[in-house]
Amino acid sequence: MSNHEPHLSLVGNPNVPEREGIQRPGFATYDGPVNIDGRLYRAGTWYHGIKQTSPDEPGQPFDLWICSPLYIEAETIDSDDGSIGRLVRFYHRGRELEYVIPMEALAGKGDDVLKPLMRQGLIVDYHHRKYIPAFVASHHTPDVVLETTTRPGWHERSGAFVLPERIIGSTRVRFQSSGREAKIFDTRGSLAAWQQEVATPCLGNPVLILSVCCALAGPLLKKVGVNGGGIHLVGDSSSGKSLAQDVAATIWGPPDRFKVSWDMSGGGVEIEASSRNDTVMINDEMSRASPKQIQGHAYAIANGTGKGTMTREREGRPKNYWRLLALSSGERSLSDHAAMGGSTAHAGAELRMVDINAGTRKYRAFDDVHGMDGETFHRILTGAVSRHYGHAGPALVEHLIEEDVANGLPWRFGEIRKRFNVTSSQAGRVADRFAVMALAGELASEWEILPWPPETAIHACRLLFMEWLATIGDGNAEDRQILTALADFIALHGDSRFSDVNAQMAAHVSHRAGFYEIDNGRRLYLFNRAALVEAVEGYSRDRILRTLGTHDVLARMDEGRKQKNYRLPGGGSARFFVIDPDKLEPMGGAQ
Repeated sequence: MSNHEPHLSLVGNPNVPEREGIQRPGFATYDGPVNIDGRLYRAGTWYHGIKQTSPDEPGQPFDLWICSPLYIEAETIDSDDGSIGRLVRFYHRGRELEYVIPMEALAGKGDDVLKPLMRQGLIVDYHHRKYIPAFVASHHTPDVVLETTTRPGWHERSGAFVLPERIIGSTRVRFQSSGREAKIFDTRGSLAAWQQEVATPCLGNPVLILSVCCALAGPLLKKVGVNGGGIHLVGDSSSGKSLAQDVAATIWGPPDRFKVSWDMSGGGVEIEASSRNDTVMINDEMSRASPKQIQGHAYAIANGTGKGTMTREREGRPKNYWRLLALSSGERSLSDHAAMGGSTAHAGAELRMVDINAGTRKYRAFDDVHGMDGETFHRILTGAVSRHYGHAGPALVEHLIEEDVANGLPWRFGEIRKRFNVTSSQAGRVADRFAVMALAGELASEWEILPWPPETAIHACRLLFMEWLATIGDGNAEDRQILTALADFIALHGDSRFSDVNAQMAAHVSHRAGFYEIDNGRRLYLFNRAALVEAVEGYSRDRILRTLGTHDVLARMDEGRKQKNYRLPGGGSARFFVIDPDKLEPMGGAQ
């Protein structure tokens, strides 16, 4: 039997429904075998045509089976660019599948329509495949209209939370897939088993608790008005950093697919971040990233907006955008890694990706291995994260979509934020990030998603925040970088590029940076203009002088000036910036 001939041997079978009349030419989809005008048509989508041999003779009807049953369910409107599509539905091996076909895909030969449908299992008659795009295009606007989005996360108009395989909170939204993206939001095992085997061992381990809270906090960012950013777990190789990231990844999906490598371009950062919008981006091993690009990647992840691009018609394409927290790991800090490429660390990048000690705790990255040795604890937890994942994040979202819960979130966040009190605005932005992570952990505990006692998340997040604050200081990060750079320059070149300004004759110095003056047994360093800017690369002289004035670093100045005039060894005079090195101590250790 050819695919385009109806099967006739079952005509009259009482189990086969009968219909009357076929509209020709036209398409029809039958759920199962159907008897029409004495002819039996098997399940599928058919084209019922008329072959006209002569204008004077009636046409000859013919029927073509083109594919397994394919249904046009709704018109779709893309929430980002307003483009129109069709939602189609079909079955493969008993599993219901949906796919959004952009109408613009019908403009060509139809390959862009056929490929994703066939990739997902639609059974097609190869010789009649050209009729499938025609079938989709021939349908007039369906009565049902749905919105679509290509990004996971909160959908602005409907209030739903969109995941590729699941829409939480609405039936009026669909995820518009390319059909080729990795299946990163997946589930395995059960929430109860995950709680017992993954979440419970996190107790007593601030790094693991913070990692879980970081992964849970993504859906809260929009609700409480906190910007994106990240935390960077720093520790030696094989210390447990990657395991902490695996634990975090299980909140949303399988660790091996949900994590991404730092080794990617700026465009890659945009794609990976937007595909995890409102969840978490887990970047493994910073050592793989280009030292020259790492700070730009950190800015992009935190700022949440991609670069603008243009079409061949010189029209601007819609930008990628996202809102999430990142959980990074590496053997070096972001600033140390950037320095390998000859770049000076930007204070803004350091604040957007803050360093957390995950290498010198009691058991390297862990504080409590629950009566086991470190190797056994690591092995058992590694096995657990591969068996149970993808349950906790959606469970948290199911509670967040409730109106009463959403309305109370800003107040809850404000109460927890008071526990992370700092004075500077820069440290305050980092405190916001830790506070929203703590809030996520506490909410998940209250809703019995996490099997943790109250205050567990707050205590762990605050402990690691205070460790960071003790290292960095509750002050201006740019000021700290400037003072540290000057101190480092003096430590490197104090004897090789400076000489005594009170000597009889000037000492021979290569690439002179200035002089020094002995004052009560200590040196004051006299920087010339060029050396001051060289020592603090990346900052203007005005910005450097503002910092020096704020922290009272300039030991001597002439009236009305920032400099002091000195007689030079061997004759002549010049003005210098007189630096007191005792005032260059990093602003964090003491605090």
